[in-house]
Amino acid sequence: MKKKLTVTEDPAEMIPSESHATVEENEAPVKAKRSKPEMAGGEEEVYHPVKLSRSDLYRPPTAEELNQLKETESLFHCSLLKMQMEELLKEVALSERRKQQIDSFIQAVTKLLQTVPNSSDVELSDLSWLSSAVKVPFLLVPKTTKGKFHMAPPASVDLIGSYPLGTCTKPRIMVDLAVTIPADVLHPKDVLNQRYPRKRALYLAGLAQCFASSSEIGSMRYSCLHGNRLRPILLLTPPGKDSSSFTLRIHVCPPPGFFKPSRFNPQRNNIRTEWYSGLQNPQCESGEPPTPHYNSSVLGDLLPRAHLQFLSAVSSQCSAFADGVALLKVWLRQRELDQGTGCFNGFLASMLLAYLLTTHRISNSMTAYQQLRNSLNFLASTDLTVNGISLARDPDSTAPSLAEFHTAFQVVFVDPSGHLNMCADITACTYKQLQHEATLSMQFWDNPTVDGFHSLLMTPKPMIRTSDHVFQLCELVKLQSSCKKMNLLSELMDHSGNYVHTALPFIVSLLQRGLGQRIHLLTHSLSPDPEWSVESEAPKHRAQPPLAFGLLLSPELAASVLERGPAADSPMAAEFRQLWGSRSELRRFQDSSITEAVLWDGESMCQKRLVPRQIITHLLQLHADIPESCMRYVGAMVDDVIKTGSEVPSTGDEESLLVVQSYDDLSRKLWRLEGLPLSITAVQGAHPALRYTQVFPPVPLKVDYSFFDREKTSRSLVPKEGKPCPAYITPITVICHMEGSGKWPHDRLAIRHIRTAFHICLGELLKKHHNYTCRPCPTHLDVWKDGLVFRIQVAYHREPQVLRESVNAEGLLIVRDNEEAQALEMATIHKPLLTSTLHGLQQQHQCFGGVCRLAKRWLGAQLFSDAITEDTTDLLVASLFLQPAPFTPPGSPQVGLLRFLCLLSSFDWRDNPLVVNLNNQLAATDYTEIKNDFMASRESLPVLFIATPKDKKQSLWTKRAPSVQMLQRVVMVAAESLKLLEHQLMDRDQIQDVKVVMRPPLDAYDVLIHLNPKQVPLLTQAVDPPTVTFSRGIIAGKVAQSGGALPVIDYNPVTLYLAELRDAFGELALFFCDPHGGTVIAVLWKPKAFIPVPFKTSQMSARRVEVTGEEANTIPNIEAILEDFWVMGKGLIKSVEARTEKWSF
Repeated sequence: MKKKLTVTEDPAEMIPSESHATVEENEAPVKAKRSKPEMAGGEEEVYHPVKLSRSDLYRPPTAEELNQLKETESLFHCSLLKMQMEELLKEVALSERRKQQIDSFIQAVTKLLQTVPNSSDVELSDLSWLSSAVKVPFLLVPKTTKGKFHMAPPASVDLIGSYPLGTCTKPRIMVDLAVTIPADVLHPKDVLNQRYPRKRALYLAGLAQCFASSSEIGSMRYSCLHGNRLRPILLLTPPGKDSSSFTLRIHVCPPPGFFKPSRFNPQRNNIRTEWYSGLQNPQCESGEPPTPHYNSSVLGDLLPRAHLQFLSAVSSQCSAFADGVALLKVWLRQRELDQGTGCFNGFLASMLLAYLLTTHRISNSMTAYQQLRNSLNFLASTDLTVNGISLARDPDSTAPSLAEFHTAFQVVFVDPSGHLNMCADITACTYKQLQHEATLSMQFWDNPTVDGFHSLLMTPKPMIRTSDHVFQLCELVKLQSSCKKMNLLSELMDHSGNYVHTALPFIVSLLQRGLGQRIHLLTHSLSPDPEWSVESEAPKHRAQPPLAFGLLLSPELAASVLERGPAADSPMAAEFRQLWGSRSELRRFQDSSITEAVLWDGESMCQKRLVPRQIITHLLQLHADIPESCMRYVGAMVDDVIKTGSEVPSTGDEESLLVVQSYDDLSRKLWRLEGLPLSITAVQGAHPALRYTQVFPPVPLKVDYSFFDREKTSRSLVPKEGKPCPAYITPITVICHMEGSGKWPHDRLAIRHIRTAFHICLGELLKKHHNYTCRPCPTHLDVWKDGLVFRIQVAYHREPQVLRESVNAEGLLIVRDNEEAQALEMATIHKPLLTSTLHGLQQQHQCFGGVCRLAKRWLGAQLFSDAITEDTTDLLVASLFLQPAPFTPPGSPQVGLLRFLCLLSSFDWRDNPLVVNLNNQLAATDYTEIKNDFMASRESLPVLFIATPKDKKQSLWTKRAPSVQMLQRVVMVAAESLKLLEHQLMDRDQIQDVKVVMRPPLDAYDVLIHLNPKQVPLLTQAVDPPTVTFSRGIIAGKVAQSGGALPVIDYNPVTLYLAELRDAFGELALFFCDPHGGTVIAVLWKPKAFIPVPFKTSQMSARRVEVTGEEANTIPNIEAILEDFWVMGKGLIKSVEARTEKWSF
């Protein structure tokens, strides 16, 4: 009798393990047969194992199965990556239903094209034959040119591009249809003076007029092929609900072979200066400037069918060609390189793969995965701006050489005919960006600790999140004067008047010279293809969106205020002066050399970060006639929310450095102290300010003694009655470990007494040797030094163990973990270690602290600082620097904040641990172990799990917070903030107020407690600080290094009031407040607290009785609670706003 397997058993047992390890693509997988459920006795539905013959069971794997096994083993980190790739390919492939819709729409359009009427010959400038409802999609500059034109039915209609090749992918489904102009409409000399492009545009307008009355066409718009105004196209969509599912692009082409390819040599001229400029030019053609871009635009229309035939031939020999192209297109799309003017589009991706196949760098048997990998490796290692490549095997004698192409174009990739440079419109800058992205992808591809699939193909990389600084040129019409200033008439003629794309390469080259070693990479946005109605005139060049530029900064040099040039007598000095103009001056340096130099403005770090802005503004004004008003620099807009100081603004870098220097001095003095019963073994900082991540670092303060009274016994300062709350003074925690000794007691109370004695002893020695004002307490010693307060806590390494030990009634020693021991370990071991580690990270990445400060400011402003603690935030930000894939580590605080918001909103917190590899101590095996342990214990682990080298299994930092509900709220608000902030930064039409993401939506809360601003000590740190007209007991002036009375330390009424509220009403409500100057405490009732519970005399706190029949239940007494809020916060509260309309109990 066969053994029955219930459905709860491991499904792997249902398939014999010796069977196929992988399933052939075209072979049905072996599945367990499902038996019919037996109805008798309600027996559970069961599976029976498959019965295989002995020959099937031990059949050797086929060659294809062996290949797949070997490929999975050698190419993929895990089989998951292979499955992810396959799923992605299924996701972007067109469904059969979609293909049928496309085919039927193509047939309908082809029928309509046969009905195009004939018209009589007219001059090119005569548009009387065209109805007023349809405009010509061409900028007629100059107005007229020679030639005659008439409409006629197309000579042929052919499918071209990715659809017939099988490489068309979602989500932007574009199907290309080539409509051939009849030969009698054209003339062999139409290549001159834009005659052919104008006839092409007229023919397209004629087709639009023909389609206008048809019900089989949904919408109809004009566009340009990759932004090239000489190549307008007609976009058609089907009618009805499928109108947005795909777009049919109508291309107008000359008959194949109608123009001689030699006519389009990049060294030849096809636009006469006299015709274009209207000036008399007696020169013959040989003296005219070449027009390579114009030539390649016209030539590009001659070759699409030949290109399709070539790619079809290549594709037929390589089964995975279409999948390889699809993956490459997804990779390009995520990096915003596949659309717009001068993009590396899907056609170029196909041609690149074809080149690699024809040159045998990729074999025909390779999978799509291998093709993508080899393509990126080729892009990373091959510079087409220096060494172009060609698909032409045996070009004819008239074909230009690669050297000729290089003199005319920045990037060279020649098509199979040998005449067309397919990368004619790509700038060197865009290709360098492509190379950089390919290099970056290859770097993390093989890293087993990085999720390669998500980084490569699933993470979008918009410019604002990729580049450290971004700036925009807004009024593009100013580029006309740039062309004049840079003397670019010939180039302007070649680009048919498109001054934006004429000036762009020269502006990029100028900026690269000026920025030099300060940047790793300069990128520019690709202008989107313009689209407009067939009833409208073609948009002017200035109508396109602002041109955006991205800077990837070199952190060591970007903020340098000195640009040191060549020696005064060097031949390079004149070139340096020409570049920098009046800013260049002779300077003598300490090494006695006299050189040309430029000195930029900048005292604080936040000013120095904007030195690139000064350079760009100066160079554009000097050489391109672009005024500063036309430039919008968005490199550090968000930094304003953490700026302090009126004369010299600072974002906390200098203040943090002062704190660290003062701490280092104190540490040295502690080490040198003599007269202690036990020696000090370690002095460790345990405060965010000592790792540069405190939002507003402590500032040295000089106390105004007239503001305070003296406390009688210790002579410490106490605020006078009726005065505003004194300025908040942060105690900077320092852990001082004493050596182990047999003299230490083993009783917890005795250890505390010994620690208190050490605090007293340390205070006396510091007072005696250094005259520091000290106040010892049982738990710590406060030291007033350099206008700062350091809180020294003596630690004994065995104390946590003593706290865990207890003796039971039988006299046995029991070791049990408890919260007190954990808290002590956290304070004396884990926090100091984290502080020193993150201090080291700050030394490697200068803007780490700035990103942390911005991230914490956002969390505080949105009232999340209790859910995501300071230590958690620092670790989240550290992960952006230690594992930045697919980006480079953030080079500015602003881009770091954007990536922090992206991490919060897009990371899969439920199913993945966030591994922060501090000091690079974790190996690939550790990652696997962490992931496996996490999955095995997921339900018992914190909802936000962070693993570090010293904490792989518990996530100590997130044990208490956030809760599931709070994390969901944080994720949702982070996603909205990211969207809004990126929109604010990139869209100049928005009201420029980035602080909008720092203002919390208070309409979600039930009660708002408004606080008296005078009693909020950190009021000046608020997002929108009010004007303060009162003193908080601080005066300006030089701070004394030692001595003086001890001020009021760590006194924040808002924090104390919040603690009281949570202690008293924590079961009934949640309380939220911005710790940085917030004047509102937001209260949210807990729904479960308002469920009536049976009356008990022991549970009547803040409740009232409701009697229904014989039942007596209690519910919270809201009126009494609100009154308690008032009573508890007397003097601190200004008003309590109860939003009763929101309550639904």
